Amino acid sequence: MNNNRLYYFDWIRIFAFFVLILYHTGMYYVTWDWHVKSPHASDAIEPLMILSSPWRLGLLFMISGVATAFMLKKFRLGALLKQRSWRLLVPLIFGMFVIVPPQAYFEVVEKVAYQGGYQEFMQLYVTSYKGFCRGTDCLDMPTWNHLWFVAYLWAYTMAAGLIVWLLGARFDAVSNALGRLLSGWRIIVLPVLVLAAARFALVDRFPTTHALTDDWYNHAHYFFLFALGALLAMQAQFWTKVEALRWTSLTLWLSSWALVVCYWSIPEALANTPEVQQWKPVFRSIYCLCQWAPILTVCGFGHRHLNFDSAKRRYLTEAVFPVYILHQTLIVSMAHWMKPIKLAPAIEGVFLIVLTFAISFGVFEVVRRIAVLRPLFGLGRITSQTSAYAAQAPAAAATPAR
Repeated sequence: MNNNRLYYFDWIRIFAFFVLILYHTGMYYVTWDWHVKSPHASDAIEPLMILSSPWRLGLLFMISGVATAFMLKKFRLGALLKQRSWRLLVPLIFGMFVIVPPQAYFEVVEKVAYQGGYQEFMQLYVTSYKGFCRGTDCLDMPTWNHLWFVAYLWAYTMAAGLIVWLLGARFDAVSNALGRLLSGWRIIVLPVLVLAAARFALVDRFPTTHALTDDWYNHAHYFFLFALGALLAMQAQFWTKVEALRWTSLTLWLSSWALVVCYWSIPEALANTPEVQQWKPVFRSIYCLCQWAPILTVCGFGHRHLNFDSAKRRYLTEAVFPVYILHQTLIVSMAHWMKPIKLAPAIEGVFLIVLTFAISFGVFEVVRRIAVLRPLFGLGRITSQTSAYAAQAPAAAATPAR
């Protein structure tokens, strides 16, 4: 397979990041812990949240692995690691001290009734104040909140660079062997077995923290998918097989989702009984199927229907990372500010989604035109081609895809 761009991966990446906006808006309305909570929070939409929660970030890590493999064909290893460090660490540091702090501020206002102003809060934030606690649950500051994905992606890229350097020419041999191995039923079963092994071995000992240093279950899950994407990126026959399995994958996804929802809906008192606990290993395995089958489904349908270029793809591909950086702070801030209006949850939720998209893209339109701001949001340097595109993009984005 040549190293020409596979456009359907760009479309899937765009889709996955936009699902995050819907998901994080939903987090305001469910019973699960989050930075701020709606007074109308309930379990009503939790089944819909579970429809994407097991797999959406795994999909992003896998696509990031694919992208890393293609960049290795374009750049020398050292140049790639330098470029990825610049494009990931600069937005991460900027985000931690400029974009993310409003989330932490509104969190302590709502959860511990903090009465200070934002400037006073920032003085505590940058000095790593540890006193914002509910019992033993204390807010760590500074924090990266939703930008943990960026930190993990940088770490995985560095680890992948080391592995590629150690393997040398053997990397392609491993890739080809894996491509031959994953065919037929093994495309579904073998990755699920790996995910299940990680879940059985680590999930109880290492609950999710997103703190990088102690998040070993998530590393086993996410780095596996990142590495899988990198190794399979050039295996054209594998992606063709995934396309052929797309309806089977969709059936397995929806079936496993329904079973996971049923299990998680069992009342806590009943869930702790021996009769239910004996089924826990089975449902853990089903959950792992619910992590992998949707990824196959999205990639299969994407391979079938989305392998085309357009002005919209070029525009959205550049926009999606700045929009990701901004979106959660916008959701948290607007949700807090809109509480006194007391809108119905359905109307309020639509407003949050629409305003988040509108403001995020509005900021992107400014950022992409100003050279000094572009690195802060993960964008490359302005070139003559970039400048010409920036002038044409709003009209081009409205042009139908050919």
